[in-house]
Amino acid sequence: MDLDVLNMFVIAGGTLAIPILAFVASFLLWPSALIRIYYWYWRRALGMQVRYASYDDYQFCYSYRGRPGYRPSILMLHGFSAHKDMWLSIVKFLPKNLHLVCVDMPGHEGTTRSALDDYSISGQAKRIHQFVECIKLNRRPFHLVGTSMGGNVAGVYAAQYPGDICSLTLICPAGLPSTTDSKFIKQLRELQESERIDRIPLIPSTPEEMADMLKLCSYVRFKVPQQILQGLVDVRIPHNDFYRKLFLEIVDEKSRHSLHENMGKIKAPTQVIWGKQDQVLDVSGASVLASAIPDCHVYILENCGHSVVVERPRKTANLILEFLALLHSMDNNKKQA
Repeated sequence: MDLDVLNMFVIAGGTLAIPILAFVASFLLWPSALIRIYYWYWRRALGMQVRYASYDDYQFCYSYRGRPGYRPSILMLHGFSAHKDMWLSIVKFLPKNLHLVCVDMPGHEGTTRSALDDYSISGQAKRIHQFVECIKLNRRPFHLVGTSMGGNVAGVYAAQYPGDICSLTLICPAGLPSTTDSKFIKQLRELQESERIDRIPLIPSTPEEMADMLKLCSYVRFKVPQQILQGLVDVRIPHNDFYRKLFLEIVDEKSRHSLHENMGKIKAPTQVIWGKQDQVLDVSGASVLASAIPDCHVYILENCGHSVVVERPRKTANLILEFLALLHSMDNNKKQA
């Protein structure tokens, strides 16, 4: 073989080896870096751009795609200890010409975290309203989506700022009393009785606890490698003290049933999506909302747990689009009548 050709193969092989070795090293030594790269890649692939907005000295971090148009913009509020990128699995199945906004909730990821801030559900709803005003999202009424804690905030927002929204989607929302205790609620009571409330199942600090949390939140059993579990934990550990403070705030009497206390004030057309096998928040909450909110559309997903957004992203995206299309059709019929 010609020496020049041989040298070309050696150089090419060395060039390929560098990113491969870097990937392997990241996977083994810095799995949390791999998690961050993963989200960065999917944001880029899906066309989501990250921006910041300021309200006085408070900073909001959010991602968006598209521009406001004839269809309502969609604002998405994530759940406890998550971040704006949790919506990427659903964004994948939404039309690129829809204006989407995913914001980091107060204290989460890139949004300001302050020990003096009010992290109650009503306090968070107020902060989200400030964000909406910052980016002028309420120039026209928008569709609001929230899941779990974010669903609690979304419901309270709809009740307190009815002029801002045209419709509402609540996915396994918190903030409701239940006649049936979920597995998570039973675990919390056991921890309270044993005075071990610091061991909150939704705040893992080891790969084993992370695996248990994933089993609690999902009906589908994902096979997650140990290194990925470690990476997920490593990303969360620096924030666990905040998560504990936040958790105690949102389960306090002031916030525990915020959605229940405000649901009678919700006038916007509302869609409720719930996983039938939810072990965190019992599915009976869906009937509570249906009985209180006029024209409430309820969808119970079979073989699905609390993590609806992750377990059934395509179905969830389609349900939201069908709901918006139905409302658009109804609105047109009213105008023609």
